[in-house]
Amino acid sequence: MLDRLLALFAFVMLCLFVGVLVFKLKRLDILIVAAITLLLAGWDMLGRKKS
Repeated sequence: MLDRLLALFAFVMLCLFVGVLVFKLKRLDILIVAAITLLLAGWDMLGRKKS
């Protein structure tokens, strides 16, 4: 349970960091790379099986 909570916290921090980049730079290429990054990180976090 704690590992899921820490993974969620790390994902939220990643979203905040990437969100700052996207909103500060306001470029389409940065937005595309950020979206791909968040999709892959979310897929990895949700796709993990319980140990």
